[in-house]
Amino acid sequence: MMNTLTVSPSPHVHSGDSVKKNMYGVIIALLPALAASLYYFGLGALIVSLAAVISCVLFEWAIQKFLLKTNPAIMDGSAALTGLLLAFNLPTNIPIWIIIIGSLVAIGIGKMSFGGLGNNIFNPALVGRVFLLISFPVQMTSWPEHGKNLTSYLDATTGATPLSIMKEGLANGESVSSLMDKIPSVSELFFGYTGGSAGEVAAAALLVGLIFMLLRKIITWHIPVAVIGTIVIFTGLLHLSNPEVYAGPLFHVLTGGVMLGAIFMATDYVSSPMSNKGMIVYGIGIGLITVIIRVFGAYPEGVSFAILIMNGFVPLIDKYIKPKRFGEVIKAGKK
Repeated sequence: MMNTLTVSPSPHVHSGDSVKKNMYGVIIALLPALAASLYYFGLGALIVSLAAVISCVLFEWAIQKFLLKTNPAIMDGSAALTGLLLAFNLPTNIPIWIIIIGSLVAIGIGKMSFGGLGNNIFNPALVGRVFLLISFPVQMTSWPEHGKNLTSYLDATTGATPLSIMKEGLANGESVSSLMDKIPSVSELFFGYTGGSAGEVAAAALLVGLIFMLLRKIITWHIPVAVIGTIVIFTGLLHLSNPEVYAGPLFHVLTGGVMLGAIFMATDYVSSPMSNKGMIVYGIGIGLITVIIRVFGAYPEGVSFAILIMNGFVPLIDKYIKPKRFGEVIKAGKK
């Protein structure tokens, strides 16, 4: 008698989501920030974005085909997303050959060396970004000024970012109140009238992407809220303790890579925790480490390092913070 019922391993419920759908959903959410970077930085933003996306896709295709001997799966959107996120973490005047190196490190070391999509411990784009920051510190900290030389690329006029101005000024004994006069206003920081990486300058555009992903249920609120909330609380307490030494919460949230990191980098499916409680712990850790590096460390920015450090703790978080098993009954406070 033929078997009429085939029992397969769980899960038995399909949500309709797929890797491809979610990856392209995140790319769509990044389009407002991409448009803002093109508006503020012009040709440089376009060249950096195209170079990073194309090189990441090509490296993933080559590694899968010639080294891993598997069928290339570059159409799932993950390599293109890695390239776009890497571009968003770079100055818009960085030479193409450096972008190619960063793409190779991001895909080859950060992703494929662990076995490809779904196996990487660390966020691949941040692996590439941090490698470039350590290897090419001059090129990685030469920031084009917004709205200037929009048709130029390597010859763009450069200037200091608000974080650099604050860090150097405090080191030279200046007060926060005097330094704030040299920094764009809160509204200017919110809409992107400042220097920085291609995709991190316009908080408004990044928030549009966050709303899109929340509505489409691509991500949940836990990590972005935990990261940003922790930074607000920690920097707020420091600012209240001595407002002339420590900048306020709005400055820290709207400058550097906090918004980009909290919304798009820390929420990476593979390198973030699985449970909601774990996500909150993970986000708190990122926020704390970011502020510690910014305020007490040598670097003016700490988001990338904070996310990578907490990526390393994700297996422990998943091990000790687990959701209740389906069907589990708890009686009298005991299992």
